[in-house]
Amino acid sequence: MAKEHIKLIADNRKALYEYFVEERFEAGMVLTGTEVKSLRLGRANLKDSYGRFKKDGLYILQMHISPYPFAYYDNHDPLRPRKLLLHKHELHKLYGKINERGYSLIPLRLYFRDSKVKLEIALAKGKHQYDKRESIKKRENKREMDRVRKEYK
Repeated sequence: MAKEHIKLIADNRKALYEYFVEERFEAGMVLTGTEVKSLRLGRANLKDSYGRFKKDGLYILQMHISPYPFAYYDNHDPLRPRKLLLHKHELHKLYGKINERGYSLIPLRLYFRDSKVKLEIALAKGKHQYDKRESIKKRENKREMDRVRKEYK
C-alpha cells in the first residue's frame, strides 16, 4: 500500500487559542489553476477566515490566497469565497451544529494530500477571556516542568 504524502501550506495557530475545538473535518476545495499554483508557492493566510453555509453548499470566506505572480492574465481574486467539498452527512451534521448558539466553523490547516488541496476545518466554540488566560497558564506551567525535567536528566 502506498504511503500518502502531506505537505503543509498554512496553519491557523491562533484558532486553538481563540476556540475550543469540538470536532475536526477534512474538506476538499474548488479552486482555479492560478490558486493552486499560488498555494504550491505557500502563499495562503487562514488568519481571519471562517466557514458559512450558502444556498448551494458550504463556503470558506476571507481566506487569502495571494495572486500568482507569473500569471499573465486571468488571475484570481485573493479573497473570493471558495466552495468546500464534504460528504452529505457531514454537511447535514455541520449545518445542524452551526445553527446552535455559539458554534463556529473555522479552518485549522491547509495542506496538500497526494497533490490534492485539503482544508482541515473544525467545529468550535469561542473561548472567553478567562479561558484564554487559563490556556496561557497551562502552557507556561508545562514549559516550566519540561525545563526542570530537562535540567535533572
